Amino acid sequence: MTMSKVRAAAVIVFSGLILGLASAASAQGDGVTLPLNDATQVQPHNVTVTAVNYRGREALEVRLTGPYRGPDTDTFAFIPGLDFHDGTIEVDVAGTPLPSALPGARGFVGVAFRIDAQGSFACESFYVRPTNGRAEDQVRRNHSTQYFSYPGYDFDRLRHEAPGQYESYADLVPGEWTHLRIEVSGATARLYVGAATQPTLIVRDLKRGADAHGTVGLFVDNGTDGHFRNLSVMPR
Repeated sequence: MTMSKVRAAAVIVFSGLILGLASAASAQGDGVTLPLNDATQVQPHNVTVTAVNYRGREALEVRLTGPYRGPDTDTFAFIPGLDFHDGTIEVDVAGTPLPSALPGARGFVGVAFRIDAQGSFACESFYVRPTNGRAEDQVRRNHSTQYFSYPGYDFDRLRHEAPGQYESYADLVPGEWTHLRIEVSGATARLYVGAATQPTLIVRDLKRGADAHGTVGLFVDNGTDGHFRNLSVMPR
């Protein structure tokens, strides 16, 4: 390689680093909006991420990888360089059980937030169970949406300690695009599903506490074929 080519390559690498740093700073100060049409926009953690065309829309497909680690754990693809505390998160999701999924799979798909991506990967999360939305069993309908906090507060513990407090009903259809909006303020988070003007689920005691902060991720659980598009994270 000639000296001129070496210099050119160095300029390209340096420019890339500067752009990356600028992008991270912009994400922290002014929020971030991603179409989610490129797998490099997120960093996988215990999941695989593939850019696909799903129902005529560019999207990211997210699936679990490796051995199953139990329900409601750190299985998501997150945005590098983002530090989110309070604000609004919006995204379109579609979840359906994989053909190989166990009978208890529900197409679990949602959003993790305030993720400690530099340490334990502790997080808060809201997700939906699309196959429950129109089930004939009313109890299953009541379990259409879910809050959990990793580690230590999975759906099973929360359901036993405070029945009905951390999950609720929403009209959902497996595989169809559903808009989620999450508003976070201190120890309180509100989940809005679809075009609803009122929250579907309100949690006033986020388990990581009012001061927690971290990045935002695309969450899936066991047996889910999850799709995501149009992510917006706006701090307050």
